[in-house]
Amino acid sequence: MRTVYSVKEIFYSLQGEGTHAGRSSVFCRFSGCNLWSGREQDRHKAICNFCDTDFVGTDGNGGGKFASADELAIAVRAYWPAESHDVPYVICTGGEPLLQLDEVLVAAFHRQGFEVAIETNGTLPAPEGIDWICVSPKGSSEIVLTTGDELKLVYPQPDARPERFNNLNFSRFYLQPMAQPGSTDLIATTSTTEALDYCLKNPQWRLSLQMHKYLGIE
Repeated sequence: MRTVYSVKEIFYSLQGEGTHAGRSSVFCRFSGCNLWSGREQDRHKAICNFCDTDFVGTDGNGGGKFASADELAIAVRAYWPAESHDVPYVICTGGEPLLQLDEVLVAAFHRQGFEVAIETNGTLPAPEGIDWICVSPKGSSEIVLTTGDELKLVYPQPDARPERFNNLNFSRFYLQPMAQPGSTDLIATTSTTEALDYCLKNPQWRLSLQMHKYLGIE
């Protein structure tokens, strides 16, 4: 059981990727990652050297240090529209959320009525009770979380070819084109063309596009 949860930011938006693309969600972005420090000077030696997310510190919107699971769950619940009759949906992301997400916090989210999802690199075991598990493998890192709801692979990665994950126990397999720094055209990129071609040749894999980037939202 953790005594403090460090959160970079909390925000309300639409899920932009994978199976639940378009679904209203509260995002709880935890600070820290085990595959990159988040500092540019360390990027060249990171296992995941293409990350475009700021997960350092606790200075983002809604971010901070939370002394208990209930305190954090209540803070996240405040972002869900009060007038909504739908089941609240929280996506625990990062960084790497499994450095902090535990059974106590999952239970606290459930007490607030949330369906709990996680987006993880899969290198750490997950606590019981998570409702939706999305694993996104990075580079040569060892995957210990080998079962879940969707496996979403940023593509292409020389050290993480899709064939390496074909036999894992996931319900859905997605290829997501790697964002290319400096490109303003989100469709006509080499990564998108290669991912599309791979999916057509290997129907086990589906194409996942980052809809939130097209829409210009978080």
